[in-house]
Amino acid sequence: MVGPNGCGKSSIFDAFEYQLRNFQNHETEQADFYSRSRFHDNNLQNKQYQIEKADVTFDSGSLNEKSFYIRTPYRFTSGLAINWTQPFPEILSRQDKPPRSTNALDQRLTLNYIKLVAASEKEASGGSKTGKQIRTEYIDKINNILSNMMLDVQISDLGDPWEEKTGMYCKKGNTIDFPFANLSSGEKEVINIITDFILKSGEYTTTIYCIDEPELHLNTTIQRRLLIEINNLIPDNCQLWIATHSIGFMRALQNELKEDSQILDFSEKDFIGIHKIEPIKPNRQNWMRIFETALDDLTDLVSPRRIIYCEGRAEPGPNRIEKGLDAQIYENIFSDAFSDTVFVSSGGNTELDQRSDIAIDILGKVFKGIEIWVLKDRDLASGKLVNDSDRQIYLDNNPDHHRVLKRWELENYLFDKEILSKYCESAEGLTFSEQDYDDFVTDINNQNVKDDINHIKNFCGIQSNVSTAKFKLNLSEFITEETEVYKELRACIFERA
Repeated sequence: MVGPNGCGKSSIFDAFEYQLRNFQNHETEQADFYSRSRFHDNNLQNKQYQIEKADVTFDSGSLNEKSFYIRTPYRFTSGLAINWTQPFPEILSRQDKPPRSTNALDQRLTLNYIKLVAASEKEASGGSKTGKQIRTEYIDKINNILSNMMLDVQISDLGDPWEEKTGMYCKKGNTIDFPFANLSSGEKEVINIITDFILKSGEYTTTIYCIDEPELHLNTTIQRRLLIEINNLIPDNCQLWIATHSIGFMRALQNELKEDSQILDFSEKDFIGIHKIEPIKPNRQNWMRIFETALDDLTDLVSPRRIIYCEGRAEPGPNRIEKGLDAQIYENIFSDAFSDTVFVSSGGNTELDQRSDIAIDILGKVFKGIEIWVLKDRDLASGKLVNDSDRQIYLDNNPDHHRVLKRWELENYLFDKEILSKYCESAEGLTFSEQDYDDFVTDINNQNVKDDINHIKNFCGIQSNVSTAKFKLNLSEFITEETEVYKELRACIFERA
């Protein structure tokens, strides 16, 4: 079940809980908790609005104490230090559950731990296995799941309530037998849920298992793996219902569990009223809407607002890292001020047009609000002379997403004497020869300085053989906001000046 906060997901679990009222060992909530109509304006109290949380239809004769097993989102057990034992209730007695499964504090892990220890002692006194063997079996079950989830924590010992070593103990890396209390909140959460389902799945064999927001304290990768493991623990004759905002869970539903799952979308539904909610079709449009709800304002952080196609080598390097030098240079210059912008090298002049058009057609439909721009060097006529007037004509007669540098190429900005001077000042042993530079570079806007890289290095006093690409990347670090070069580049690209 997915949807924004307050849309009614947890209310479904309240309705399930209400159906179990005859099997509870404690008083259920008063009617005020299960009824919304009691709080309506008197003028609105008619049949249309008098909807109870518990208006879910069941065959009452088929319900029993195994029908539902519900986990609250408020699960917390900070530590386990048990130095006593006592007769414990049977699992189906439900004496260990919180008063309200959807909004009361759940501390079942403590009693689950006692059950693990007591089960080993009971078996040892009258069964075929020793208490140590029983404990090892339980520990191995938990640890196998932790390993499947690629967590680097394991249970090392269940302790001994009759000795000083009380409670559950863990190992992590080279550290062994440290208390459960020392684990992170996320690690405790995983062990809590896994232990509970290992113990309860043996009794709740024809059950609807319900977990409200099991993703608390967990990162998205662990969420995804946890859902897969929970699904494996649930007996075949059971269902698992989850109310969640978890991106990790939804990724598991998209991939590993897509054949076994259905999604109920509660978004865009009034909280009051009768609604028939059917599983959504798992198409791209629905997934986009669901993830948009889950991510909310985070969408701008995980996807760029703007992609700028520039010149440079189009083929990516290892691990899909940008190989085009121009894109790397632009990223160096503008990544701080324009963190929502990504530069992508896409070949030469004509390739830029072709690839950007394809990107606009595809990405513009998939990602809402994304901008795709084209940035060209001023040598856009295949080496023929293009002056500033020609540049302006190009801009005036092409869509707004096109940009053109004022200078001949990107190197005309990198090799500006303002930048070369700053670079030499920062490097020990280098002195910039401004006079030699001025004698050679007579027009930094229009001169083809890209092919004169050796002269540029000499003007900086660089005598050794250095990488041209690395040299350019180093120079780009000095095109900072206070420089005139930066201001001109920014105006060309981001203001289309």
